[in-house]
Amino acid sequence: MQYLKIACLLGAMLTLLHLGGCKETTSQQRQPNIVFIYADDLGKGMLGHEGQRHLSTPNIDRLATEGMRFSNATGSMLCAPARAALITGLHDCHARQFPITRGALYRKIGNDTYTHQEVENMINSGLDSIPNSQVFLGEVAQKAGYSTAQFGKLEWGFAASDYQMRRHGWQEYFGYLDHNRAHGFYPPFLFENGQLVNIPGNTRADCGKTIERETQEAFEQRWDMRGKAVYSQDLFMEKALDFIRNHKDQPFFLYFPTQLPHGPVAVPAVHSEVADSPVLTQIEKEYASMVKMLDHNVGQILDELDRLDLTENTLVVFTSDNGHEIYYTQEGRVLKPYTNMQTGERFDNLENKYYSELAGDVFNGNNGRAGMKRSNLQGGLEVPLLVRWPGHVPAGATSDLLVTNYDWLPTIADIVGFREPFVTDGISFLGEMTEGTQVDQHEFVVHSSFEGPTMIAKDGWKLRYFITKNVFELYYLPEDFKESADLSAKHPLKLAEMKALLREACDGDYRNGWYRPAVKQLDVEEHWNSSNAAKGSEK
Repeated sequence: MQYLKIACLLGAMLTLLHLGGCKETTSQQRQPNIVFIYADDLGKGMLGHEGQRHLSTPNIDRLATEGMRFSNATGSMLCAPARAALITGLHDCHARQFPITRGALYRKIGNDTYTHQEVENMINSGLDSIPNSQVFLGEVAQKAGYSTAQFGKLEWGFAASDYQMRRHGWQEYFGYLDHNRAHGFYPPFLFENGQLVNIPGNTRADCGKTIERETQEAFEQRWDMRGKAVYSQDLFMEKALDFIRNHKDQPFFLYFPTQLPHGPVAVPAVHSEVADSPVLTQIEKEYASMVKMLDHNVGQILDELDRLDLTENTLVVFTSDNGHEIYYTQEGRVLKPYTNMQTGERFDNLENKYYSELAGDVFNGNNGRAGMKRSNLQGGLEVPLLVRWPGHVPAGATSDLLVTNYDWLPTIADIVGFREPFVTDGISFLGEMTEGTQVDQHEFVVHSSFEGPTMIAKDGWKLRYFITKNVFELYYLPEDFKESADLSAKHPLKLAEMKALLREACDGDYRNGWYRPAVKQLDVEEHWNSSNAAKGSEK
């Protein structure tokens, strides 16, 4: 697998040549700032304005009240392809896949297997160089004159390099460069602009990652605070707020891919709002506290924009990478592998689909949808999406326009006035945000999954392929958001039409939309070691 070659995409059905800057959208004084908050594994159902009953999210809800809520937004079904689609503007079902590296490389710095520079070289040499013609999310803002920054969890693959971060357009960054270490919240080191930064007081090589399934041992491990002095999210918030302050007089693009509320559960304290809940277990209270912390962080950003008088000229985006995931599993509550608590059978998402009420999820994190993260059911794909831009985005509005993560590149390009041509599968939805009307719309969007590819059409029809069983299911989401009534037998013509479109979107092979880690993830370490061994034998 290599970096996507632009020439290979020109003939793809969904690929559009975007000429940028379709209309003037910036204020008379200066271009608008952009704050893009990217939650991790946050299901729609966890938010107050979506009906969550066990905790409140007043700051995120404030964005819904003061801005626009998109009720028909999708991400991808997993962290890595979601982030790649976001910053490239390309979907994850192409024949040439995103070059997603395997994780855990940076853990080997901590045990002295490799140096930081060796890991950097390993990643860069294991991937083809990025074509000069390829455009990324941060890059469009940078080239339009913005100061750009990313703080938090990385935005590419399961292990990324400084070269990638800078090539993607981030002038500043601070955080993890790998997903594996980001599963702990007390890292002994992070990375800032290419440099390894030690975090005093954090001595745990595993970054404080704990057992996921709740037991007495897991509880004691979580609250053993030896070597866990500094919570990573606190560091990211300091950097984010400092960046806003330091760039208040010039256009800036802040990308904030937070760890929260990805697990395993780890939080410095249980929030007072949920501490005395008679309904929630201890680990559920801790998970709820992670969501509360995310909400508090959103409030800190909004308050800082208010304090600096930047609110009117700042677009704030809040969304998530994929659907809900459960990190509060416990015997007698909700179990992983996901299990029907009424029958004791594991969900297969075909004959027996996952639903919160059957699984025992007290939070109903997927908001009543079928499926969870990794699935091509709506519970794995639907994400919250809120945008606020006073004077441009109408307050309190709701849109049911079909939008997806790979639409953000052309949308941001429109907002910042990026004029260069680039290739994207996305469509700018700036018109919907600012005027409530959208001329150009997707006929359909496509996503990969562990189960196979899926297609969602703008009129509400959905085709999902369960590839290992060679089963296609057809749903009409406006009347069946739970995906409980397969209509493929009743509508054979619609089924045939969408199967043909899905195959074409997958560049002629449905397997391009089947996410298999062993196939999709590059082993750059093996490549590095093989290359070095070969060089040694030549001497």
